[in-house]
Amino acid sequence: MIDQQPPQSRQRMDHTLRTGHPDLWVNPETPAARQVRQWQLEGRTADAGLLRRIAEQPVAEWIGDHPETRVDAIVDAAERAGRTPVLAAYHIPYRDCGNHSAGGAGDAAAYRQWIRAVAAGIGSRRAIVVLEPDAVAQAVDGCVPEQLRPQRFALLKDAVGTLSALPAARVYLDAGHPDWIKDTARLVEPLRLSGVDAADGFALNVSNFQLTRTSEEYGRRLSQALGGKPFVIDTSRNGNGPVQGVPASEERAWCNPPGRALGELPTLRTGRPGVDAFLWVKRPGESDGTCNGGPPAGDWWPRYALDLARTGGG
Repeated sequence: MIDQQPPQSRQRMDHTLRTGHPDLWVNPETPAARQVRQWQLEGRTADAGLLRRIAEQPVAEWIGDHPETRVDAIVDAAERAGRTPVLAAYHIPYRDCGNHSAGGAGDAAAYRQWIRAVAAGIGSRRAIVVLEPDAVAQAVDGCVPEQLRPQRFALLKDAVGTLSALPAARVYLDAGHPDWIKDTARLVEPLRLSGVDAADGFALNVSNFQLTRTSEEYGRRLSQALGGKPFVIDTSRNGNGPVQGVPASEERAWCNPPGRALGELPTLRTGRPGVDAFLWVKRPGESDGTCNGGPPAGDWWPRYALDLARTGGG
């Protein structure tokens, strides 16, 4: 889904300006960072300055094919910098129900092998893992056929157990967003079947646009039903909230909607009890899919990135 190349630079960077929490790793070779350098060379200094609002932030690295080598490179670079990387593990079979981000492992055995490769790449080092965006919510909303749901829950539970056994990894199982499965009670059993009890918590609003306060209120209800599990919120593009008057299920609401903005900066110190972090899980400026004029899902889209940066990001 996202840039699959390992970081090409392991040098420590200075992130004293306009950055989130200093414990989180900033990859100096993201598409945003490369775009800043290119625009500087081209004399587009104003645009480069705006885009630094994205390039200087810690964003998640999405893990797909060849996981062990790539994860090892990411975690090694972060460790050398004395920081913690954020990983989005995104390879479940029947991923995205075959839509814009279709793909994933070919079968259950391949997925189990894949998640163990991710774990091997992390090893004993620190990492925050957001596990399988959309996977549980898509099973709850009926997008995943009924006959595939037990296997999906079992694979997620195995993945949580495998990653949670690592000594320094923190694992957050994705739980969708407030405008998707509106009744949190519908998520409780699927999340438990998927191993949330063994995870460090759950994740909300990944790749979506729900306001932080909306996600927090929703997360607290879900947390209470799960015995007080903490959670993290993706704030990468929620500065203006969702498109008004458009149901969340409609493509124009979630797929490259115009007029959105960067949200709260990534941090491990939210000041909100039970909210472990604000993270930029979706990488701002990378497309949701071939809709609203966008390129394929995960491709870098400079114009959209610049629009986000103009209207948010601290």
